[in-house]
Amino acid sequence: MALKYLHVMVRVKDLDASMHFYCDLLGLEEVKRHESEAGRYTLIYLAAPGQPDTPLELTYNWDGDDGLPSDSRHFGHLAYGVDDIYATCRMLMDAGVTLNRPPRDGRMAFVRSPDNISIELLQNGDALPVQEPWASMESIGHW
Repeated sequence: MALKYLHVMVRVKDLDASMHFYCDLLGLEEVKRHESEAGRYTLIYLAAPGQPDTPLELTYNWDGDDGLPSDSRHFGHLAYGVDDIYATCRMLMDAGVTLNRPPRDGRMAFVRSPDNISIELLQNGDALPVQEPWASMESIGHW
């Protein structure tokens, strides 16, 4: 049996906040959208620039998610490579995003989306040299 990767799906409760986080802050781009009047939902497919074949599917239920599991921790996390882990984390912090695990090692950080999805950020290539304030920064919560 051969498997082919298709996408990762996460449910979102506030579409505007999620689009701001994934597109404006992380830099993903919308590659496809499907709205179902009958099903009362919107599916938005986002991908890193130049990588349309590896999408993230955001599922937004128009009438809310009452009755669905509220804790997304069973999901695990999404991971994205970044060119400068420190600059990315600074930009996210300046936008009000909490760093659950700061990039103390110059290589890895974790943040949460507006819907409590863990996002792992990994430095592309080798780790950057360890530097302050990151090296002394405490973790907040869990990831």
